Amino acid sequence: MKIPFVDLKAQYESIKEEIDKAIAGVINNTSFIGGGIVSEFEIAFAEYIGLKHCVACANGTDSMEIILKAMGVGPGDEVLVPANSWISTAEVVNNVGAEPVFVDVLEDEYTIDPSLILAAITNRTKAIIPVHLYGMPARMEDILNIARQYKLKVIEDCAQAHGASINGKKVGTFGHAASFSFYPGKNLGAYGDAGGIVTNNDELARHCRMIGNHGQLSKHDHQIIGRNSRMDTMQAAILKAKLPYLDQWVQARNQVAQWYDQYLDEDIVKPVKVDGYYHAYHLYVIRSPRRDDLITVLGKEGIGCAIHYPTPLPLVKAYEYQGNSKEQFIISDKLAAEIVSIPMFPEMMEEEVRLVSEIVKRFHS
Repeated sequence: MKIPFVDLKAQYESIKEEIDKAIAGVINNTSFIGGGIVSEFEIAFAEYIGLKHCVACANGTDSMEIILKAMGVGPGDEVLVPANSWISTAEVVNNVGAEPVFVDVLEDEYTIDPSLILAAITNRTKAIIPVHLYGMPARMEDILNIARQYKLKVIEDCAQAHGASINGKKVGTFGHAASFSFYPGKNLGAYGDAGGIVTNNDELARHCRMIGNHGQLSKHDHQIIGRNSRMDTMQAAILKAKLPYLDQWVQARNQVAQWYDQYLDEDIVKPVKVDGYYHAYHLYVIRSPRRDDLITVLGKEGIGCAIHYPTPLPLVKAYEYQGNSKEQFIISDKLAAEIVSIPMFPEMMEEEVRLVSEIVKRFHS
């Protein structure tokens, strides 16, 4: 039996009628950029998150970069980011002219280690970008306490955490603003690139909207230098059709995770549970001291898998200029050699989870 890493076709088939209707509506209306559908999705997603504003944009990288620019982060500033994340978290800082300062992560939770943040703060630090990695919320209470003490902006990277929460409060509502990616494979995914900014700050939302639409709020009224980062109508229509199913899908992901927890051996390092934290399980990540060999075995058995991520951000070639060393990021470097993401999607059947688990168990026996 072949089991894909993610099965977007299965998701489409489960809500085919709604998706087809949404796509047909956009084509019939011939409104492909902007329009009422985008606004309707923004309102619906803001309501889902529990904030006043959602500003739709072209992708989740743009959304973080736009937030930084709207906050005035730029040349001479520093922004703290976790050492284990997708490169967007760091490159957006460079792209506004600031410098990312990497902080190692918690070994069990994989998110930024609050105990290491203080040592990374300088008089140039302007913001922290905690990433809710794999669907696990970062330690927001500790992060916010530090941010308040040093008057730092907090921008949540929620690209992998749609539907996650801490004590019932959704991720994306803790910081000054948050960035979401709607890349197709995300918990709430479009059929192309798309992203969104959420915030309760009226002026920040207004500024973000202007930046993403050529510096204008109304046509030809260019008040600032902006850019083109708009969510196209087709993606908004698809996301609006999918949004009512998001909680159901996250619950299904949690069920798949429970099955993995049950069927994988106790000595296999699995995602950790934290009291009050609702994991969105965008990814189910395990660890193996012989990770590369395990990936080879899974591939031969037709099991999809991936590494998130094979190199800590401070050690990738793009950041060689910083002169970082492995010794500075011991946990992230260790994780990069051991982590592997195994199949995780809402439509997975228990028998599929059992099969993947048996292959992993046989490998480690």
